[in-house]
Order: sequence, then structure tokens, then C-alpha cells
Amino acid sequence: MPETTAAPAETGRPSPKGPGRSPSGLRLARLRDFALVPAIIAIAIVGQIVHPIFLQADNLINILQTMSEISLLVLAQALVLIVGKMDLSLESTFGLAPGVAAWLTVAVGTGSGLGLLSGFWAIPITLAVGVLVGVVNALFIVRFGLNGFIVTLGMLIVLRGLLTGISGGQTFFNLPESMTYLGSAMWFGVPASIWICLALFAVGVLVMGFTGFGRSLYAIGGNVDAAKAAGIRTDRVLWITLITASVLAAIGGLLLTGRLASVAAAQGDGAIFTVFAAAVIGGVSLNGGKGTVFGAFTGILLLYMIQNVLTLAGVPAQWIEALNGAIILTALALSRLTGGKTQE
Repeated sequence: MPETTAAPAETGRPSPKGPGRSPSGLRLARLRDFALVPAIIAIAIVGQIVHPIFLQADNLINILQTMSEISLLVLAQALVLIVGKMDLSLESTFGLAPGVAAWLTVAVGTGSGLGLLSGFWAIPITLAVGVLVGVVNALFIVRFGLNGFIVTLGMLIVLRGLLTGISGGQTFFNLPESMTYLGSAMWFGVPASIWICLALFAVGVLVMGFTGFGRSLYAIGGNVDAAKAAGIRTDRVLWITLITASVLAAIGGLLLTGRLASVAAAQGDGAIFTVFAAAVIGGVSLNGGKGTVFGAFTGILLLYMIQNVLTLAGVPAQWIEALNGAIILTALALSRLTGGKTQE
């Protein structure tokens, strides 16, 4: 009797019943992981030609630090996309999670702070808000079977409104040290946010490439019915993925809060466009089942390197956004040609 999981295996996705990807599929995936490396090298060369400061350590650290917060949103979105869903609310969680922590811990009379709790609770509150948002998303998407795009679009609007409401449209400042430490501390001469970002991406690479849970994500994204037939507890995997993504967004927001020593009412606004662009450029499919964490990292790195080159070249700020959009479209086309049809 023929195997029911043959179709996912033939498409290059991991068979839910097997140990993972086929050898040929794994080799192809690893090749696609490095599809953006030539572009990154080319941008580095162009950047050095544009301005001799580009490849200096201080500038490279600056690029990595400024991308470290948004890169956690990219990591989160990559996981959700691979499992066949999408989460538009990540950008709002990015702002609301540290915003609620600031609201409850900042002293009365400082912005809109209530001063109800000590600064010790700032990080636990931030993470708890991330978990809560993920639970609500999973409840609607997994338990009630609603469309993920619509659910998270609604959550994006609700969370954005909540942040505006609790802050009164103002910026939280005079934050407790516990909220600013991770975003401003230096570990071994390098910002702590960079170490945290790299560590979380390393964990993501290990989980997605070498664990049964990672293979389950690919299997569900590739063919959820086949995954269920193979005995994968798809609902549980989706719950864990959606909650993890929201927690990653909360951590990213906390890192940005620490670097800026404030939480603006518009924190994270519009970031989701960059997040999707970086993930897709990095080879993550919008239809699920394809892509890697390393590819997503190269996507966001490429975008921030380009932005830095444009800034060093003296391009007016009002033109950078338009040029970024054009570059994203070009990078998508090149990524499709060099890395295969990963965006389908």
C-alpha cells in the first residue's frame, strides 16, 4: 500500500512520518541558506567604497545592535510562517509588552506611570504580556479555527490601541534599571542585545534543524493533514509556536526599550513590513513548510546593511524608505533566481 506522506516528501518538505527531510532536500535547503551571502558580501564591498568607516568595528556593532531588536520579530515571524500561519500582531506586542511593564512600574507623575509595582517586576510583566497575547492568538486561531491573518490583524489594532490608551499617547521615561539593562549593557565589549539576539537565533537553528519539534513545524506547514495522520499533535505545536513568537516579540521590545531608555506610544509601528520582507528575502515561504532560521537572519542583516550604506552615502532620510522598498523587490527577485521558488 503506498505511503500517504509521499507528496510532502516529493515537494522537498519533511515527511511527517519520516525522520526529517530527504538527503537531497536537506542539501538543497542548506544551499538556499547561503543564497544571500553573496549579496551581503557585495553590500559590504559597496559600503566600504562609499565610506571607509563601514567595515570598522564600531559601525558593524552599530548595525548589529540596531537590528537586534527587530531581528527577534523576524525570528518569531519565521517560525510562524514555517508552520503555515502568520502573525501581524507581533509589531504591537513589541510595543505593548514593555509598555505595560513601564505603565505599572514607572513612578506616579512620570508620564502616565502608575507606580503600582517595583522595578523588579518589569521583565516578568513584559514576558507575561507576551505569553498572554500568544495565548489569545492561539485560542482564536487554533481552538476556534479562525483565519490567522484576520485574527492577528485585529490583535494588531487592539494592542496598538491599548498602548496608546495606557500611555495617553505619550512616551514612558525614567524607567527602572531592570528595563534598561539588557538593551544598554555591554558584555565582553559588545552590547548585550547582540549576544541575546545571536543566542536566540542559535537556539532557533538547533531546534529547527535537529529536533523533532522543528521537523513537526515543517511537516505541519507542508501538509497539516499528513502531519495529523502521522501522529503529530498539530494543535499543541501551533499553540507553542504562537506563544513563543509573541514572547520573542516582547523580548525584542524590551531590548529596544533598554537602548532608548523609553517606551514610545508608537513603538514597533510599521515594523511588520520590514519583518515580512526580511523573512521572505531570507527564503521563508508565505505558504508554510519552507525556510530556515539562518536564512531569515541573513534577510534582516542584508536590509540593515543596505540602510546603513544609504545613510553613510548621505541619502536624504525621506528617500531611504522608497529606496529600501525598491531594493527589497530586487532582492526578492534575485533570491528567487538563486535560491529557488521559496516565496511560493
